[in-house]
Amino acid sequence: MRRIRRVKRSVRFPVSPTLLRRLAYASIIANVAIVVTGGAVRLTASGLGCPTWPRCTDESYTTTSEMGVHGVIEFGNRLLTFAVGIIALAVVLAVLAQRPRRRGLLPLAVGVLFGIPAQAVLGGITVLTNLNPWVVGLHFLASMVVIAAAYALWRRTVEPDGPATPTVPAPLRTLARITVVVGAAVLVVGTWVTGSGPHAGDHGAARNGLDPEAISQVHADGVFLLIGLSVALLFAFRAVGAARAARAAGVLLAVELGQGLIGFVQYFTHLPALLVAAHMLGSCLVLLATLGVLWATRERLPAAPETPAAPAAEPVGAAA
Repeated sequence: MRRIRRVKRSVRFPVSPTLLRRLAYASIIANVAIVVTGGAVRLTASGLGCPTWPRCTDESYTTTSEMGVHGVIEFGNRLLTFAVGIIALAVVLAVLAQRPRRRGLLPLAVGVLFGIPAQAVLGGITVLTNLNPWVVGLHFLASMVVIAAAYALWRRTVEPDGPATPTVPAPLRTLARITVVVGAAVLVVGTWVTGSGPHAGDHGAARNGLDPEAISQVHADGVFLLIGLSVALLFAFRAVGAARAARAAGVLLAVELGQGLIGFVQYFTHLPALLVAAHMLGSCLVLLATLGVLWATRERLPAAPETPAAPAAEPVGAAA
């Protein structure tokens, strides 16, 4: 009797490494862009353009003509969250479709995907708390965490799957980690400066009560420390012949100097909205450049090919 075998065929949509890298890079750009557009909401006093959340008004999920231009700006920023989420979802699907599947990519891709609605919920809480400056700052910092995760994902897509090996001595790796910590602290204090300043997102929103001049000085001191650490990294990497790490430190230093210049000009020109928006973009670039230095202190080599197992030896006296 003839046996009939049914062959199950699964339809696959292979994803090239190039496409995955481009999607991961697009996720970084999208998350940076929504930080800048979120800043535009605050700088145009449109933070309460939609006075509630998750709806725009008590009766409508979308803006109405009565809300005016502020409602359009705030609702537009909410819509951009969906666009960023769609890109993150596309990255997750691309990771799942890739063959062979790369280890370590899926947790990062899922983390970015779930970080976006979490960040959106924080944005809703800022509205429900009438733009409490501490919540607004937390909302910004949550975006920085998502950007960092998106960057880690992108870097993982361009690396091979071998183990990470250091490219600089251990003391310099420690110095790079300290630089990342100081950079994060500068971002945190920067939200305190923003919370004490005039751009509250709405004319009736409260401020955090900190003295703007004093907290700005603390922020500037942190920036000077960060620049000093970056200069030290640049010369130390050059001294040990770590060219790739030295280039990353040079990029970080250039970004910091540009960001510092914008910060000083905006402070002495009484915080014009355009410069504040540029400073927010610069914060994202400083974060990315700092992470670039950290990644440059190690590298992944291609994974060693698996050695096929040797066939088991026949027992002595076995029949031929």
